[in-house]
Amino acid sequence: MQHELILILDFGSQYTQLIARRVREQGVYCEIVPFFYPLEKILERNPKGVILSGGPNSVYEEDAPQVVPDFYASINAPILGICYGMQLLAKDLSGKVSPSDKREYGHAKMKILSGKTDLFYELPFEMDVWMSHGDHVTELPEGFHQTATTGDVVTAIENEARKIYAVQFHPEVSHTPLGKEVLRNFLFNICGAKGDWTSKQFIAEEIAKIRAIVGETDNVVCGLSGGVDSTVAAVLVHEAIGERQTCIFVNNGLLRADEFETTLRLYKEKLHLNVIGVDASEDFYAVLKDVVDPELKRKAIGAKFIDVFDSEATKIGYVKWLVQGTLYPDVIESVSLRGASVTIKSHHNVGGLPEKMNLKLIEPLRELFKDEVRLIGKDLGIPHEILERHPFPGPGLGVRILGDITPEKVALLQKADKIFIEELHNFKIYDDVWQAFAVLLPIQSVGVMGDFRTYERAVALRAVTSTDGMTADWARLPFDFLQKVSSRITSEIRGINRVVYDISSKPPSTIEWE
Repeated sequence: MQHELILILDFGSQYTQLIARRVREQGVYCEIVPFFYPLEKILERNPKGVILSGGPNSVYEEDAPQVVPDFYASINAPILGICYGMQLLAKDLSGKVSPSDKREYGHAKMKILSGKTDLFYELPFEMDVWMSHGDHVTELPEGFHQTATTGDVVTAIENEARKIYAVQFHPEVSHTPLGKEVLRNFLFNICGAKGDWTSKQFIAEEIAKIRAIVGETDNVVCGLSGGVDSTVAAVLVHEAIGERQTCIFVNNGLLRADEFETTLRLYKEKLHLNVIGVDASEDFYAVLKDVVDPELKRKAIGAKFIDVFDSEATKIGYVKWLVQGTLYPDVIESVSLRGASVTIKSHHNVGGLPEKMNLKLIEPLRELFKDEVRLIGKDLGIPHEILERHPFPGPGLGVRILGDITPEKVALLQKADKIFIEELHNFKIYDDVWQAFAVLLPIQSVGVMGDFRTYERAVALRAVTSTDGMTADWARLPFDFLQKVSSRITSEIRGINRVVYDISSKPPSTIEWE
């Protein structure tokens, strides 16, 4: 089935993925493409509408990103420019953009000026919006009129005849409370979208697609991590081809306490997957001995996983396909707007497997965001304890132990992490945070227990709120909760005498410590 499509041209905004998620939430399929996406491809795909994202540049900078030549004259679909997108189309269509006296960032009160505007249909004449810009439109392009203002700033313009609309604020962020309605008006009132993107339709179409590409006889192998993405991918493929998919769940010795045994049981008994459990803990500890550098840890864990997985997969017999839980953000981030991007850390998806084993990839989730994956998983009957499980890094506790890794350190961290997660459930706040975990620090501190002085390890607790992990804020957990966790860790775990709480946001910090 060919879904109606909204194309989002990405000019480098930190909010571009958020635009896509807001569009998808309303049942309309969309894709993000770079701003230089060829015109012939846009026309070939026949989008219902095109959105120009925000971006960090000024439209007058020498290397500022631009739309491709003949873009406005050729596109036969409504266009919505957001922030940088508004400034760009205003400049390109004979208007004028000038630097502001001061950067407008944060909350603003917007007043709608036009008596009739489809973009703000049935919305109040005054709205709270979120601004983030240093330039603004000072002269309107020919044929356009202003539809909204914040003070003396031109906040929205449109040319109804050409179906081109633009806003200076960010309707995609939660700080613009009615932003969803603005996007909804663009999608349904202006573009004429019907909203044919649903999880049940996706499942039916993906199962048919998997059956078509795998055929009647090919065998498939899937690596399970215990997380949401690999589990949903495996269950989707299982629905399509059943026992011809063999799943391999490797215990690298760096999972949470008891996770290998309980998750393996869930895979077999509740989800009825054809799964092999492999305990390779000692092999991983051996290659990690005396390794301290975080990137070297990741590489060592990834390389050993490939060896273990390859060894197990060869026992299955002829295998042609490998299932991976690649998500849409992984796909987007692999396309740099300006060429090679800086490696912040090695990705947890192991890239060496398809090449080493000469396998073709099946990536059934590569069009989805994390929240969409959870909806798909719910419709597939995957239990809540997996779907709502916090994200867990591929290298596991290996990047939550600062310094070298030993079985003794892993055991300490597993116990501390287990207490933290148990109390989040006990206080009924587990689902209120995006991710929570403990980190074993490479220091020892003086403490007092009974009549004795101790010199033991410290752990840091980390909990963040987020929507997609790209940005995150530290979670304001209750003091009585933190006191309970700290008391349990220091009294129940011999070897830890100090607990601290991390109050850093992303940015500037990352969520994980390594």
